[in-house]
Amino acid sequence: MSSLNILRRHRVAALLGAALIVSPLAVSALRATNHAQAATMTPVAGVAAPNGSFAPIVATDKPAVVTVTALMKAQPSDTSDDTPSNGNPFDQYFHQFFGDQGRRSPKTPPQEQAQRAEALGSGFIVAADGTIVTNNHVVDGAVSIKVTLDDGTELPATLVGRDAKNDLAVLKIKADKPLPTVKWGDSDKLMTGDQVLAIGNPFGIGTTVTAGIVSARGRDLHSGPFDDFIQIDAPINHGNSGGPLVDVNGDVVGVNTAIYSPNGGSVGVGFAIPSDQAQKVVAKLMKDGSIQYGYLGVQIQPVTPDVASAIGLDHSSGALVSQVNDGSPAAKAGVETGDVITSFAGQEIKDPKDLSRAVADVSPGAKETLDIWRNGKDMAISVDVGSNGDDVKTASLDDSGTPSVEQGLRSPAIGLGLMDITPDIRQAMNLPVNQHGAIVAAVNPDKTASAAGIQTGDIIIAVNQAPVKTARQVTQAIAQAGKSGKKSVLLLVERGGAQIFVAVPFANG
Repeated sequence: MSSLNILRRHRVAALLGAALIVSPLAVSALRATNHAQAATMTPVAGVAAPNGSFAPIVATDKPAVVTVTALMKAQPSDTSDDTPSNGNPFDQYFHQFFGDQGRRSPKTPPQEQAQRAEALGSGFIVAADGTIVTNNHVVDGAVSIKVTLDDGTELPATLVGRDAKNDLAVLKIKADKPLPTVKWGDSDKLMTGDQVLAIGNPFGIGTTVTAGIVSARGRDLHSGPFDDFIQIDAPINHGNSGGPLVDVNGDVVGVNTAIYSPNGGSVGVGFAIPSDQAQKVVAKLMKDGSIQYGYLGVQIQPVTPDVASAIGLDHSSGALVSQVNDGSPAAKAGVETGDVITSFAGQEIKDPKDLSRAVADVSPGAKETLDIWRNGKDMAISVDVGSNGDDVKTASLDDSGTPSVEQGLRSPAIGLGLMDITPDIRQAMNLPVNQHGAIVAAVNPDKTASAAGIQTGDIIIAVNQAPVKTARQVTQAIAQAGKSGKKSVLLLVERGGAQIFVAVPFANG
């Protein structure tokens, strides 16, 4: 199984595993441990600390790291002890990771139990006035929030603002004196192999420091449109969410937010939001309390070498538009399905993630220029950027089938059995009356269409960006593409209400 498939399979565990849901008894025990023993740090084997010790960094940064405890909304229930009592689909994961810690005490009346569900995470102070950064998933749904300082002081906190798409939140506490802070660093300067420290409160045992290296950059966990995680091998566990990742200068280069964990504990695969990304989001939240993202209204996918060959593009970069939302800014500007977006607002677009981030950074209402490649020609389009609410997507990556597109095997025939959309088929598949194209009735598992990801039930609605209405038109268009000398044919497929481009090679490679 590929690493991408493993991450997808355990995506919920990876993204939610760092927020600890605990019972009242567990919280009390954790607090007792927190006050009884201060955490220490021992460099892990194979990591060479500067001058033999990370102690100077820890002494400077640890006082600015806090524990965040959020009292969560919860609904009482009379369900059995083996059934998730609040209807949360993630309860099974919490029980798997934490056993009985994640369940409410049967001795406490349901009404009281509902008021005692808590989430535990970490955070760090970025301003002496008590401004704190943490993860959104630590405080999402909280009715009240409490912060415990490194010296044990407990203070109520208010939520300044949060951003679910970047999984960041800003809190504010009031103290009777200036508070210790940590300084933002430059995550862009981080290189694979650089030493880093993760600071936080794993499992609520108290502030803990672990050491490791940057394992990789630019990891995409498919959790949101702005995934660009730093992967680290410094151990982080449940409760580390929102804590700082610091470099050897003691500067914050990331916000610890996720783990990959098949067993509930650290296996040396952790993820942090880069500081250069987090700092911008935090600044906006501190100023306005919320973030309005730019919105285009297109579904996009990568331009693979096979796609580039099929459409006659001499390079495999840009964002291929597989669908344009009706009434969206992109539709009003004249963007079409099949366009390849190569630049937005003067910024080169190398892949779909570039476009998502570039659009999101633009203020709604701004007029920007889209450079696109259409039918063998470059052209520029002016677009009025819209506002991205929670119910719409900025410019989202439609990757349902993208991995298999890139794995295409080649043979002389692509191996499809096609049918026209008859009245019976239209009724059986609940298709609209204006639906045209050809139904994929069979896929030869030994041919290239199967390897490229074409599935039975797909509807082919265009071949090489030319609309098709019948099975015969699809067959003829594919044959013509083969005769023209192209290495692959580009099919626009409708699947589950979404449209994706699939490039199917002709020849064995």
